[in-house]
Amino acid sequence: QVQLVESGGGLVQPGGSLRLSCSASGRTLSNYALGWSRQAPGKEREFVAAISLSGDNTYYTDSVKGRFTISRDNAKNTVYLQMNSLKPEDTAVYYCAAEPSYIRLVAGYIQVWGQGTLVTVSS
Repeated sequence: QVQLVESGGGLVQPGGSLRLSCSASGRTLSNYALGWSRQAPGKEREFVAAISLSGDNTYYTDSVKGRFTISRDNAKNTVYLQMNSLKPEDTAVYYCAAEPSYIRLVAGYIQVWGQGTLVTVSS
């Protein structure tokens, strides 16, 4: 079973940028579609972005389109989420997710979750 560990969260001012990373141990991430979800205080978890095994296909929820970019580096066994033009409403715990099927991942069926990293957008 693959284990996922997120990093890169922190405090950033509105309009700023952060890059989240998710590294894996146990198995290669090249066998998984990968994604990011987030959960804001008092709200349900929201699926934010996904990338297919090859990296050719990506998905973004409407609220982050044009601001967030998901990418993967299979050689480094890592997936990234570049977040630009951050807004206070982006404040949440961000979770890395892995699922062998890209279609199932986008539909919300997640096989493996990371432990989460907190992103706070505030002045």
